[in-house]
Amino acid sequence: MLVAAAICPCPPLLVPEVAAGAAPELDRVRAACADALGVLAAARPDLLVVIGPADRSERGPHPEGTPGSFRGFGVEVDVRLGGVGDGEPGRELPPSLAVAAWLLERTGWSDAPIEGLGVGEPLATDRCVEAGREIAARAGRVALLVMGDGSACRTLKAPGYLDERAAPFDAEVARALGAADVAALEALDADLAHELRASGRAPWQVLAGAAEGADLAGALLYEDAPYGVGYVVATWS
Repeated sequence: MLVAAAICPCPPLLVPEVAAGAAPELDRVRAACADALGVLAAARPDLLVVIGPADRSERGPHPEGTPGSFRGFGVEVDVRLGGVGDGEPGRELPPSLAVAAWLLERTGWSDAPIEGLGVGEPLATDRCVEAGREIAARAGRVALLVMGDGSACRTLKAPGYLDERAAPFDAEVARALGAADVAALEALDADLAHELRASGRAPWQVLAGAAEGADLAGALLYEDAPYGVGYVVATWS
């Protein structure tokens, strides 16, 4: 069953080498992510599953040991999901899971085996929820690290330009994640999330499925929209 979850954003800019001169601007969100991972460790899970958005070729399971890289962003930073494992030769982590791997390495995670799951942005809500239920049944004590961003339309300079629907959407996401409101997450409008370029919708709904019946309490650690993109850090325990 699900015993804890950490929800973090997944911009490669979280990696200071990628952000370069802008790195200090995300110090607060990095600190919040580290605190969230501490909650996962304190839950003493038997298994940690890392979930994040992924393009078609990157979807599906990523075993412990799968490598990732930020070389595509112009920096020589390589990561690995957990320790040495059964990573599939030639297959790399999607950027969202590479950011998760970087966060886990940064905090020295060694508390449980790790698996990754790349989730397609178009995945229907009912399939997300069912996937979450299956993950929660994988071990006696399952923890989730859920990666994903809110809307990318909060300002004129945002990747998706300004959309007046973005701020209310992100506010409801932050409220639901901070309150561990499973029903509200399952009710998120997938079409609206797509239009607002919110990469976290499917991973959050996988979380909702995993948390059904777990009676977890939520805490909102961070909520803001640097660069016009909604970032939320929260914990469920």
